[in-house]
Amino acid sequence: MADPDNISPQDRDDEAAETSADERKTPFTDDELEHFQDLILERRRRARDDIERMREQIDEAKEHAGEDSAYSFHMADAGTDAMEREKLYLMIARQQKYIRYLDRALERIENKTYGICKVTGEPIARERLEAVPHTEISIQAKQAQKS
Repeated sequence: MADPDNISPQDRDDEAAETSADERKTPFTDDELEHFQDLILERRRRARDDIERMREQIDEAKEHAGEDSAYSFHMADAGTDAMEREKLYLMIARQQKYIRYLDRALERIENKTYGICKVTGEPIARERLEAVPHTEISIQAKQAQKS
């Protein structure tokens, strides 16, 4: 075994990188990772479908707004319509953000680092990943954030 005082800084950095890489490996088998990948892809597909449906609603609302005459359209109705469109735009943005989280989870599956808490470095409970497959932190870390 090498004397710790005689190890170069580069060797220490290499050792630390190897140690942290080993600690960051997924606790799941390839079959389990495939299960989570399928789960994430399904949620991603549903989120994309939701975005498409909301965009269609926005397009329909724009078409209907052009059909009303100035005499049959009240300013309060116009305000309500604008508010509904704004709500749809916000929901689309939220779904797009959710898709980015799902994409990052797919990257972690590909890198074999899926299921490791980025705060504690410990495995994330399978039950938590089933409920929130894009999570990067364990329930303990999440509770500590709230404190």
